[in-house]
Amino acid sequence: MSTPGKYPLGLMAVGVLLTELLLAVLVLGSWWLLVREVPAFRLERPWVLWGLVGGPVLVLIFLLDVGWRNRALGRFADASTRTRMVPGLSPSRAALRFLFLRHGLTFVVIAMAGPQFGTRMEEVKAEGIDVVVAMDVSNSMAAEDMKPDRMETARRAMDRVIDRLQGDRLGIVVFAGQAYVQLPITTDRAAAKLFLNTIGTHSVGTQGTAIGAAIALAQQSFDAEGAGGRAIIVITDGENHEDDAEGAAREAAAAGIVVHTVGMGTPQGGPIPIRRNGQLTGFRKDRNGNTVVSRLDEEMLRRVAAAGNGAYVRATDRSSGLEELLEDLRTLTPSATTGSYRFAAHEDQFQYPLAAGILLIVLAFSFGERSTGRPRWLSTRA
Repeated sequence: MSTPGKYPLGLMAVGVLLTELLLAVLVLGSWWLLVREVPAFRLERPWVLWGLVGGPVLVLIFLLDVGWRNRALGRFADASTRTRMVPGLSPSRAALRFLFLRHGLTFVVIAMAGPQFGTRMEEVKAEGIDVVVAMDVSNSMAAEDMKPDRMETARRAMDRVIDRLQGDRLGIVVFAGQAYVQLPITTDRAAAKLFLNTIGTHSVGTQGTAIGAAIALAQQSFDAEGAGGRAIIVITDGENHEDDAEGAAREAAAAGIVVHTVGMGTPQGGPIPIRRNGQLTGFRKDRNGNTVVSRLDEEMLRRVAAAGNGAYVRATDRSSGLEELLEDLRTLTPSATTGSYRFAAHEDQFQYPLAAGILLIVLAFSFGERSTGRPRWLSTRA
């Protein structure tokens, strides 16, 4: 039983918590249906959903506030006096008002997370530069003088560069003892990421470092009559190169193509691990049984970049240097049109949870906590 002139804290707590449990089940069920039945459903800013943690905190604050009010009313007067001085006290209206406000804020948080589903196809005319990245996939790129290793560091850097391409075309050449086109030059960033994920030290069977062949093959990847900015970025440790890399860079520069180099590794170098099923089984050794130490050949990479009218940057654990090179490439004259492509863009649906949230918040402030009170928006007469 409730005490006259006070809120029934226990009963209100049970009602609010049962309502929270029911709504949590409904929300989780709706989420499951959206993920399962709506393949295009996504959240643009999923991290905003951490704001939902504030909901249970608000429930706790509300119940503590009700307890504090009861103690304040108990100190204020006895039961009969409280009944006369606080007539029509309605615990159900107080709880309902709180629930409207609390879940109105929940819907606002969901709207801020940017729910999207449904797609539209858009065609974009791309204007930018053409870049071919020549990536070393020889065994020495498995050295761990960069964390986690040279190959993975280069792959992560490339992934970030792909995200920053704005209308530019990208091609990928892989090389070790021979060079191969991994990705023909394209504006399709999704395809670029897909091919990037397949690159590793297993990509080319013939070992070595044929930088010159890679530059020559990258040069052939450009349109024969292409105009505007064209660049080749060579990512390698530069060790044990087998051909005339500087000559290939000079030929590319004569054709109007800039050649940049990115050094992966450290001058001190590191051993080349041998792994089976992901487990380290030892390190590569030479014919005399000595552990092979792979070192970055910066001097050679500087000469290649100079011959190609480009720049040399050395990658570190903090920065690959690719981002800086990409900014420099922005100064090149863009091609008139690098092509057009279609892509699927998600439709924003934030307006629906936002409308629901605003409606609940308005309802929360439209009535008081007493059963004799009228909605404020109806109180137009004295």
